[in-house]
Amino acid sequence: MIADVKKTAEQKMVKSLESLKADLGKVRTGRAHTGILDHVTVDYYGNPTAITQVANITLMDARTIAVQPWEGKMVGAVEKAIRDADLGLNPSSQGNLIRVPMPALTEERRRDLIKLVKTEGENAKVAMRNVRRDANAQFKDLLKDKAISEDDERRAQDDIQKLTDKYIAEIDKALVAKEADLMAV
Repeated sequence: MIADVKKTAEQKMVKSLESLKADLGKVRTGRAHTGILDHVTVDYYGNPTAITQVANITLMDARTIAVQPWEGKMVGAVEKAIRDADLGLNPSSQGNLIRVPMPALTEERRRDLIKLVKTEGENAKVAMRNVRRDANAQFKDLLKDKAISEDDERRAQDDIQKLTDKYIAEIDKALVAKEADLMAV
């Protein structure tokens, strides 16, 4: 029973960490990153469709994303979708190819993005602590039902605390890496 609770808690912590890393990947740095367009949707014959399903997205260089729609008549719709996605990007088309240059970040914008990254990190830490709290509550319930001894409960709580500390350290590592990425000019 204790092993099940620990396993569930660790799975939830892993998911929280993966979610944080995905969210941090969406925060725009000065460099081009194809993942920034992942949540852009295009009006494809009346249906909102992910841009990755109607176009090929590649990096042209460190500061430019190339978007090549599979259908020539979709160029205008894809360009409009990128512009309307509120990412601060200004795409320009050349024939069937859409170039999306990444504007340089100002110092003020970098600071704002770092605040956003820290907020995301704090939310992830809160999620980790909530998982720990839930696991400890389950241990208390098992103790109350006399399914485990007090020593087992104490050891299990220590294990969950070590797990929590490990994943919070992972969060801190991810935040430091993202801050360094944001501050790199």
